[in-house]
Amino acid sequence: MSETTQSIFANSFQIAWAYLEATGELGNPDRAALHLLNTVEAMMRQGERRQLLLANKAITAYQRFRAEQALSIAS
Repeated sequence: MSETTQSIFANSFQIAWAYLEATGELGNPDRAALHLLNTVEAMMRQGERRQLLLANKAITAYQRFRAEQALSIAS
């Protein structure tokens, strides 16, 4: 991974993490980190390099994941 790619990856993750932490939506830190990292990595493998888009998609995917987890626990 080039330095620029690493920077995009790290910045996108950090933006998503900071948002979720600030809004109180982070939940389990290990689970959150894994989900955010996997989401950003998958999108970057598809060629996406826009940091804010990567971060926003990772946030949305994580929020959806948490909502699905809450529904399965409630059932």
